[in-house]
Amino acid sequence: MHSVAVRRRLRGLERRFREVRLFARAMVSPRHPILAHLVPTRRCNLACAFCNEYDAHSPLLPADELLRRIDLLAALGTTIITLSGGEPLLHPDLEPLIRHIRRRGIIATVITNGYLLTPGRITSLNSAGLDFLQISIDNVTPDDTSRKSLAVLDQRLKWLAEGAEFGVVVNSVLGSQIRNPEDVLIVARRARGLGFTCTVGVIHGDGGQLGQSLAEQHQRVYEEALRIGTPLFSFAHYHRFQKNVMRRLPNDWHCPAGSRYLYICEHGLVHWCSQRRGCPGRTLEEYTKEDLDREYNTVKACAPYCTISCVHQTAVLDHFRVNPREALAQFLAMRRECGAGRRTPIAIRILYWLFLQSRLRRLFERIALRLLGVRR
Repeated sequence: MHSVAVRRRLRGLERRFREVRLFARAMVSPRHPILAHLVPTRRCNLACAFCNEYDAHSPLLPADELLRRIDLLAALGTTIITLSGGEPLLHPDLEPLIRHIRRRGIIATVITNGYLLTPGRITSLNSAGLDFLQISIDNVTPDDTSRKSLAVLDQRLKWLAEGAEFGVVVNSVLGSQIRNPEDVLIVARRARGLGFTCTVGVIHGDGGQLGQSLAEQHQRVYEEALRIGTPLFSFAHYHRFQKNVMRRLPNDWHCPAGSRYLYICEHGLVHWCSQRRGCPGRTLEEYTKEDLDREYNTVKACAPYCTISCVHQTAVLDHFRVNPREALAQFLAMRRECGAGRRTPIAIRILYWLFLQSRLRRLFERIALRLLGVRR
């Protein structure tokens, strides 16, 4: 048990370094993809009522084809690849895919419903070099809407707490289909008690939109979930998008999907996101820097009421790149709303002075980029 804790700590430090490197690259390079979702199979072992991203019959894609797609994403400069689905743990070559992602210098993550996790599989994912595992838990007890329940998955969470050397994020959702929104708080407290990060999203309808504002109870639960506690540098603190969406208020932002964020379906086509398949719908092997530029500059009509948080997060990084002072001020204000205290953390104050206030900020920037191995 002690050796697991040591390995976890060392892996965590190494992962944090690569995350800082990712942030630095996003600050100096405006067009490479920050995050790509790659689907190894559309097949899933569950059938959640609100999900439109699965079926029960799709084939498992050949590993050679998926390895080629990883190489193509690496050639575009992608910094994070998330294997999603469907259920990616159904793929027998998942670990070799993760190893290949890591060999290409890319952060490797997996989104799973958790049903297929075992202590042996967790060890295998450790050996493959997985960076993050996102596990979705929608309620406390199974119902007709979702069987991704704490009652079913709690033992898997214990196994992850005991053996995972990768980061674990527990995702919950709110929406009209969720019968007991208070379950989100129970799941979040359990996740934090085990040392995991927890997030809360909004169930989207067709096109990634929310048809109507959420009930007051859902909004109150969301506010309380934010105060349960998140790490210092967490996108959970940047919750403007979600709060507006829940109130059916438009967000004023530029969506970078198709450029900073890519969704590659099982057919090898690039889409804006899982809910906008067909836009642009070009093959990954034909996708070029010109495509990244075009899609970055494309105004998406769906953006004001978009609920796709992973695209929001890439836009947040661009906001930091274009206007760091304004972005940081918003980040700190939202962090205070989460109950994280009014005093700016010392780490942020030091970074602010080094890179935004000091007369030697250009020198500090060059030194930092060289230490991180990032080129302009």
